[in-house]
This record gives sequence, structure tokens and C-alpha cells, in this order.
Amino acid sequence: MLTDAFIITRREIRDSLRDWRIVAPIIILTLVFPWIMNFSTRVAINFVEEYNATIIPLRLVPFAMMIVGFFPISFSLIIALETFVGEKERNSLEPLLGTPVTDTALYLGKLLSAMLLPLFASYLGVGSYLLGLFLTIQYVPEWIVFFQIVLLTTMESLVMVAGAVVVSSHTTSVRAANLLASFIIIPMAFLLQGESVLLFWGQYDVLWYIIAALFVADIILIRTGIRTFNREEILAREIDELNFGSTWRKLRGYFSGAAGKRFSLISLYTQELPRLLRENQAAIGVTVLTLLIGGGLGALFAAQHPLPAEAIPLFRFNADAFKQQFTLPGYDFLPNLDTRSIFSHNVRALLLSALLGVFSFGSLALILLAAPMGLVGFLAAQAAPLGLDPVTFLAAFILPHGIFELPAAILATAFALRLGASMIAPPAGMTAGENLLRAFAELVQVFVFIVLPLLLVAAWVEANVTPQIVLWIYGR
Repeated sequence: MLTDAFIITRREIRDSLRDWRIVAPIIILTLVFPWIMNFSTRVAINFVEEYNATIIPLRLVPFAMMIVGFFPISFSLIIALETFVGEKERNSLEPLLGTPVTDTALYLGKLLSAMLLPLFASYLGVGSYLLGLFLTIQYVPEWIVFFQIVLLTTMESLVMVAGAVVVSSHTTSVRAANLLASFIIIPMAFLLQGESVLLFWGQYDVLWYIIAALFVADIILIRTGIRTFNREEILAREIDELNFGSTWRKLRGYFSGAAGKRFSLISLYTQELPRLLRENQAAIGVTVLTLLIGGGLGALFAAQHPLPAEAIPLFRFNADAFKQQFTLPGYDFLPNLDTRSIFSHNVRALLLSALLGVFSFGSLALILLAAPMGLVGFLAAQAAPLGLDPVTFLAAFILPHGIFELPAAILATAFALRLGASMIAPPAGMTAGENLLRAFAELVQVFVFIVLPLLLVAAWVEANVTPQIVLWIYGR
């Protein structure tokens, strides 16, 4: 299989080297842009040295390395978007798909060919930039930072290429592929900004977590592409068509459980919802594990950063000021202590979690659930050193409304995870779009008929019962 993939790769790279529209920009970005960044770095260093500031230039160089490495690999996105749909527009797709190679070999060959040339140019650009710095100011970067930048560049290139090849194999025109490429470019732009902040702050350890996340995303995207790639469907697909009628009929069928079956609330609660919970036990289990890990990490952080002894008044409340404290500066991120505000806040948070889960294969939904649990674990772990009982703390602050709110959050997050992961490996005989539609219908059913009622009860308890219990135990 790899031998066939390398044959496809050699063919594609040879064709790319013949196209001056690809070669010329890569050469310019490889040779000219590093010189521009080298000049900018020297100007910045000379400027800050006038004010005896030496830390900024040291952190500017890794940032410039990352930018120099990123610009050439941006062309991998352009090449990857034309891997299949470009061949179709040039009428060369049928001979390619008719070659006696497996779908996996053909897919991997296209993937490698779209990435190798820009990635080589990226490495060459970073090397040229560092060589210029060494010849001008005798600067040599730390090897670990250099290694991180190279890994980041490689992982980012593979993410963009893998995503673009999936797009190219599911569209019918280069124009449509370029429009869908925004779902790749925008997240990558946000990631680049976050990496820039980390490099300027000198938080190089965090980059390892980003590299690991990109590696996982690479595996997911490549697996998705291989599972959903079908040469017969590519040849048969003539035009991208959005059929609202067909989509609505499929969605209605998923809601009713079977085609032609009428909606019944009794059947929903006795048959459909229990079936959905059984079928998604793995997603629910992963969500519960994430929740426990979030609480554990919060407790671990509390052990490393204990609160001072004078912080014990934080756990003592005045009955008159208890409900007013959430409107004070610094508590703007919390809802007002009434049923409506708490309910709307929780619904918005879970809906946002589900939306972000679609664009992150469900990972962001898990992260947004782990974050508040980390805060709970942190406060519970801080209670013991301050002379308070952690079990009593959790029973007072979390348990009354948590017995309703936590199951709702777990179910909403689990089905958001299922929605985000639905495109990775659709079942046999079902397209990625159909699987996404089915996962969306399941999320809506669980959210409307289980999550919302639980959140409403939890909001009422949190606004009316939990404060009374807290004041009874910790009032003064």
C-alpha cells in the first residue's frame, strides 16, 4: 500500500514542480520572507537595546521562526484543496481513479504530495532565517524551542492538508472547496494567535500540549478521510445540491425513530430516550471520566497553590449580603441568583459547548465541562487546610442542585461529543452528513426532553434551596 502511495506522491510532486504558480510563491516565501523577518528582528533588537530591554528580542525570535515556517505551509492548503476536485475540473480524475491501487493508497499518496513540498520549503525557510541571525548577531536558539517550532509546523501542515483533502473529496468544484476552506483557515488563525501569545510570554511548556492536540487531530482527520473516501461517489457526484426537503424528511425520520412512525411523548420516554442512553454509553462514560479528571486537576492545583489562612472569611457569609455579592465587580461572569438567570445561563453554556464541539470533534465540549469542575475541585481541596470539611462544603454548595444539574450537563456534553465525533467514522452505508444529521437529532431529543427539565429544576433549587443550606452551615 505504501509503495502505491509513494508512486502517487511522486506523480503529484512532479506535476507541482512543473507549475510556476506553485513554485514561484514557495521560492519567494522560502528565500525572501526569512530575510525580511531577519531584518525586522535586528531592527527590534537594536531598538529595545537602547532601553536596556533584553528579554523581548529573545522571545521575538521564536515567534519569527514560527511565522517564517507557517507561511510556506499555507500553500499546502491550496494544493490539497485541488487534490481531487481540481483533477475533476481538469478532466484527469477518471484515469487517476482508474489506476489499480486501493482507496487508502490513493488517498495517502494525495495527502503526502500536498504536504511534502510546502513542508520542505518551510524547513528551508526556518533554516535560512536562523542562518541569517547567526551571521548577523551570532544568535543560536535553544534546541528545545527549535524542535518545538519544527513539530508545530509539521503538525499544523498535516492538519490543514488532511482537512483540505477531506473537503476536496466531498465537493464538486474548486470554488466550493475554497469556500469550505474557511473552516480550516479560521481555527488555524486562532491557534496561531494563541501560540504567538505563548511564545511572547515564554510559556514554552504549554506548546507540548498543543503539539499533542494537533497530533490527535491529525490522526482523526486522516482516519476520517480514509473512512469516507469513495472513488465511485467522487465520479458520480455532479453538483453540490442543498435539498431542504430531503434533509427535513431524514431529520423527521430520526426524530420519530422510524419512517412513518408518529411522534409519541410516552414512547419517547419509555423507548427512544432509554435506547439513546444505552447506545451512547461510551460517550457518557468518557464525559464522566473527564468530569472526574477536571475535579482531580483542580484539587491537585489547590495542593500546589494553597490559599492563605486569612482566606477563611471566603467561606463565611452574611445573610443580607449573600445574594448581592454576585452583582459586585469581579463576579460579572456569574448569573444573578434567581431561577430565570441561572437557567438561561446554563442553557447558553451547554448550547455553546455543543456548537464548539462540532468544530473540534467534541473535544471543546469536554473541556468546557472540565473547567467548572476544576474550580469545584480546587475550592473543595482548599476547604480542608482552612479547617473546613470538604464533604460538608460539597454537600452545601453543590449537592442540592448538583443532583439535577450534573446529570443534565453530563448528558448534554456526551451527546455534543457524539455530534462532534459523528463525522469521524460514519457507519457502513451512511454518509458523514447523514450521520451528523442523526447525531444532531439525538442531541435535540435528549436536550429538549431530559436536559432542559433537569436544568429548570436545578436552577430553582440553586436559587431557593442551596442558599438556605449554605447560610445554615456557613452563615454568620
